[in-house]
Amino acid sequence: MDAADWDARYAQGELVWGAPPNSTVVEHVFGLDRVTPLHQGADGVVPDLPRALDLACGEGRNALWLATHGWQVHAVDFSQVGIDKGRTVATRLSRSVRDRLTWQCTDLTDLDSAEITGPFELVLMVFLHLPAAQRRPLVRRAAELLSPGATLLVLGHDSTNLTDGYGGPQDPEILFTPDDIVADLAGLPDIHIRVADRVQRPTEERDAIDALVIATRADLDPEGEQQSQPA
Repeated sequence: MDAADWDARYAQGELVWGAPPNSTVVEHVFGLDRVTPLHQGADGVVPDLPRALDLACGEGRNALWLATHGWQVHAVDFSQVGIDKGRTVATRLSRSVRDRLTWQCTDLTDLDSAEITGPFELVLMVFLHLPAAQRRPLVRRAAELLSPGATLLVLGHDSTNLTDGYGGPQDPEILFTPDDIVADLAGLPDIHIRVADRVQRPTEERDAIDALVIATRADLDPEGEQQSQPA
């Protein structure tokens, strides 16, 4: 689906994905809000709040949850309609939460042209499905945007969902496995895989199968050098 297709889908009256955040995101991100940013941004300033980048934010359900839990969130999507719906939902929240959100409609496959430079304490790629030739450079660029000690969470419909799961895209060219994402990240310095697994997600019919990869970037020691971490 291209941006026009997503605009048409998000133009429906109701929230396509619902208001609550993804449960797998909550499970693995809850508690990371206690992270204290120690590393300055592109402006040379160390922020007061941890920074999160939500790639393919859709209507903002995960971005809104992060903002309510103390994150400064940059929410990005192909679809202007999705972004506008996220902004509308955000108007129901307090000003302090709204002020933690930055919304941007852009081509997710070219973050540099969108001037998304980081660093971030958390990067989410949740149900962002692209052909492997586009996915691989984006996954690697997302990892490069991590601050030392930060987390990258990639979650999407697993390739086995086509035959053994339920719902989701039916084009095998845009699905992936945990091993695919691990291979995408291979060779990046200081990136360590913490989780690479398939997870079951209940639906109205039967369980869907998602691929989950969580990676971290090595932290700095007190002298400012990268600390080694177990793979």
